[in-house]
Amino acid sequence: MDRADFLQTFEPRPGHTARFYSLPLLEARGAGPISRLPVSLRIVLESVLRHVDGQRIGEREVLALAAWRPDAERTEEVPFVVSRVLLQDFTGVPLVVDLAAMRAAVRSAGGDPAIVGPLVPVDLVVDHSVQVDWSGIADAFRLNTEIEFRRNRERYQFLKWGMQSLRGLRVVPPGIGICHQVNLEYLARGVWERDGIWHPDTLVGTDSHTTMVNGLGVLGWGVGGIEAEAAMLGQPVYFLLPDVIGVHLRGALRPGVTATDLVLTVTEVLRKAKVVGKFVEFFGEGAQTLPVPDRATIANMAPEYGATCGFFPVDEETCAYLAATGRDPGDVEAVRRYYTAQGLFGIPREGDCDYSQVIEMDLGAIEPSVSGPRRPQDRIALANLKKSFEDALLRKDATGYGRTPSDLTARHPVADAHPAIITGGGAEDGDSLPEAALRRNTNPATEDEMRANRPTPDRVDPDAAHKDAGTLGHGDIAIAAITSCTNTSNPAVMLAAGLLAQKAVARGLRAAPWVKTSLAPGSRVVTDYLDKSGLQSSLDALGFQLVGYGCTTCIGNSGPLDPSIEEAIAKNDLVLASVLSGNRNFEARVHQSIKANFLMSPPLVVAFAIAGRVGIDLEHEPLGTGGDGRPVYLRDLWPAPAEIAEA
Repeated sequence: MDRADFLQTFEPRPGHTARFYSLPLLEARGAGPISRLPVSLRIVLESVLRHVDGQRIGEREVLALAAWRPDAERTEEVPFVVSRVLLQDFTGVPLVVDLAAMRAAVRSAGGDPAIVGPLVPVDLVVDHSVQVDWSGIADAFRLNTEIEFRRNRERYQFLKWGMQSLRGLRVVPPGIGICHQVNLEYLARGVWERDGIWHPDTLVGTDSHTTMVNGLGVLGWGVGGIEAEAAMLGQPVYFLLPDVIGVHLRGALRPGVTATDLVLTVTEVLRKAKVVGKFVEFFGEGAQTLPVPDRATIANMAPEYGATCGFFPVDEETCAYLAATGRDPGDVEAVRRYYTAQGLFGIPREGDCDYSQVIEMDLGAIEPSVSGPRRPQDRIALANLKKSFEDALLRKDATGYGRTPSDLTARHPVADAHPAIITGGGAEDGDSLPEAALRRNTNPATEDEMRANRPTPDRVDPDAAHKDAGTLGHGDIAIAAITSCTNTSNPAVMLAAGLLAQKAVARGLRAAPWVKTSLAPGSRVVTDYLDKSGLQSSLDALGFQLVGYGCTTCIGNSGPLDPSIEEAIAKNDLVLASVLSGNRNFEARVHQSIKANFLMSPPLVVAFAIAGRVGIDLEHEPLGTGGDGRPVYLRDLWPAPAEIAEA
């Protein structure tokens, strides 16, 4: 097979001619019913065809993929050469170290070290190193960032060297955003041109939630370091020819139901369908109506429902999102024209493609939900959360906590709040607390902590420390965090959180004093629109001040609790809870002292921070008492769709 036989031309812009490897032409010449393949497989097929060289990839691989059948036994491996690679700082640093070692070896052999570098574009986003040491104060972002730089000085110096020395490596510095949201809003192109050939934007990344960009029609998923390094050096990523599960979305979400509720339901359904190791592709009129932020929310949690990817094909919603996020209009038009020329433009309708299995989902049946207390697939209808938690508290098996009925209402005193604690070098005379906290000694132990992806908390926010927690009981919330790429990429749920906060503040409500609150958006764009809409001030008033841009609470970088609360937990074996807008809630993942963790939408995180406990029936019990002495219910604060749209 000569791949040149399948070259055709198209106009990426009016008056400009470009070349591409044509899948319609491959089908016309008898390779198989390619137009019936799932769109995600056709994107892989284009890459395989484009890289036919008779050595790594030959005619056999092209024809095997082109002849994919929905119900066939899977024995063939696919060699997939991606357009680019995405790294985060923890898993990406070893790859840059390897390149540095190669350069040293070339230099030792008398060669030019400049010849060493990635063969495909590589973006490394520093987003996993920030920790919520400071929260609930106006200066939390600056203080956390300064501590982050102190802890990671050596690593950051090395990455700065890599950015300056290695052609093809870009580094997005700390304090910008989570790699997946930066990828969605800025890095992703939709199409690439290399050596005069246009082709789809594809990637692998060293973070499992690389799948988030599938919501933009960009095919990619998370891989291990060895696979990522091979891809970085232009080698194929090999995987078994997959089954493709089609999820037929029908209808529309009801008012008051969020994209988070949808993705928690999708995760529950697809986990039960056993989609591990399979491609998932969304289609139908329901998928067509979802905006890209909602699609990205669903795609992000592919690791939680177990799929290799959760893919939405390119369509007009894709182009609208690219335009809205500042892409060049000519580039957006090139995306539209390329995918049209390939027969890949548009969300498939029912019957357009063949899938290994089709799962039906009615968007109109989705209800407000949370997931927990230990697994993201354990969805609970919001109305059932109180009973579900109480049942778990009383169960004595591995799924429960083995407490007694009297524990449901027991309260335990919290000692007077301790003064803020600093280790690794205490405060000297005349030091303010921030200065002392930032003057940590640089030592190997700190690097060990960071390699373990869980920095040891070494200080307590003094503003949190003076709060009077009073008493604590099982189910009280210790951490309420708007965090993680899953939800903070979605303006609808972030603005809903701000609007709920605005109404709560107007009614005189505040977060419960024992709750550590934090806001860690996925990018600075979130801060921009919360500021411009006038909603950040209300979030600030409830303690949801900006703490940093990065993957914080969701990966365990939630920082320290007040020592008096830690002491009460240990002394009374309390089952405290966290609520977060993230995607991971395994026990001890969020914080080692917190046993129950619940995933939920950002506005629900705000609501539960006010309530202060998960053992509450939000339909019938008030969140709290307003400044006028009257009870305030969730329904009083929940923003209407029109309010969110206006914001």
